[in-house]
Amino acid sequence: MHSIYERIEQLILKRGMTKKAFCEELKISTGNLGDWKRGKSTPSTAKLIEIASFFQVSLDWIILGRTREEIKEQRALYKTGNCELDWDVDDLTAEEQAFIKEYIEFTRYRKRKHTDENSNQGSSNYK
Repeated sequence: MHSIYERIEQLILKRGMTKKAFCEELKISTGNLGDWKRGKSTPSTAKLIEIASFFQVSLDWIILGRTREEIKEQRALYKTGNCELDWDVDDLTAEEQAFIKEYIEFTRYRKRKHTDENSNQGSSNYK
């Protein structure tokens, strides 16, 4: 399977859902689902996170079609901020690389927001 849409479609079928039921459950228009199928657009970062959570699969699998173990087999070291991450990005499209960067920024934002909320309460337990 090569596309995000194809992996989502596989999850829908595996769950025994109709595409219409999937769209209703996750509040996705059938038009958007059709655009994903035709490659006209892709789900937003937030929607991919929601889909991954709904089906209890990793974002790695939805985005790349590979398990975490497969990704770790081929490594390229990248520095982002103060942390180092092992990624194989040679065979990723520019769009997939941009998505990963966007997701990292989203995670940092969420962590900062959570830390700020907890510091207002006097402690920070975010991990």
